[in-house]
Amino acid sequence: MNSKAIPVYLFLGFLEAGKTQFIQKTILNKRFGLGENILLITCEEGIEEFDLSQFGDKSITFHTIEDKSELDEQLLFKLSEECVADKILIEYNGMWHLTDLLLNKPESWKIFQTVFIADASTFQIYLQNFGSLVIDKVNVSDVVIFNRYANRADVNELHKIIRSINRRAEIYYEADNGMMIVDDIEDPLPFDLEAPTIVIKDNDYAIWYSDIMNDAKRYNGKTVKFKAIISSRPELPNNVFAAGRFIMTCCEADMEFCWFVSLYNQYYSVQGEKWVTVTADITVQHHEAENIDIPLLRIVDLYECEPPEKAIASFI
Repeated sequence: MNSKAIPVYLFLGFLEAGKTQFIQKTILNKRFGLGENILLITCEEGIEEFDLSQFGDKSITFHTIEDKSELDEQLLFKLSEECVADKILIEYNGMWHLTDLLLNKPESWKIFQTVFIADASTFQIYLQNFGSLVIDKVNVSDVVIFNRYANRADVNELHKIIRSINRRAEIYYEADNGMMIVDDIEDPLPFDLEAPTIVIKDNDYAIWYSDIMNDAKRYNGKTVKFKAIISSRPELPNNVFAAGRFIMTCCEADMEFCWFVSLYNQYYSVQGEKWVTVTADITVQHHEAENIDIPLLRIVDLYECEPPEKAIASFI
């Protein structure tokens, strides 16, 4: 299933967040997709619908995906082939995890930009009730836009939430008059990236994990020290371990073990799981298929220790 690489623009957010209106504005931009075939896919039907008549002479093919089962590689590839798509825009269903798309998209579909759009007046309600789904989207976003913002939300609180999940995303606030305000709040990390050994405090693991997974390259060649659970996994060789911590997304019932592939060139017996303090050198490998950088750890020292006061790390 080979074809030319096609840039994909992902628009994420929940129902009535304003995704449809934002996509409509994007396509109406005279410079966007001029002379190209655009495949527009929507994965949910909101109150507002696309007005295809406004797109003038732009070549737009519109398709609705109503069920996750339709996120099938062959079906998606057929869609782009039939309209000879040069660009693909996807309005994604906020209640679906992104892995449903990313694991099933054609290889030729390359994620070019991901935008998360939220209603500032309801964002924290969604965070409280659907925390894992919010983090799933914010974590991969290049741009986060809060609309319906004026006098309805504390900018500092919104900034804090986004930065606890994603350190690299650009953040904007769209006022009711359409003016876009750039978030320029300074955001220093709670650890020293320039230290000979970067020491991660127990309460900062989630922030560090988010930062390194979003921008792994700047950690290449660094040394880090942190407290983690170490365990063996059936898919890993004998001297390679999983070192990480459980991170809570919205409640203790909704946790994920966020770990690193960790090479240790010494014999170490792990039965079950152990808490250890790890010192490791970081190298970064680029995964071509998904176009992501993956940090790998080479453990230079470890010793068993007591669990942190709060064993479960948290983004929020």
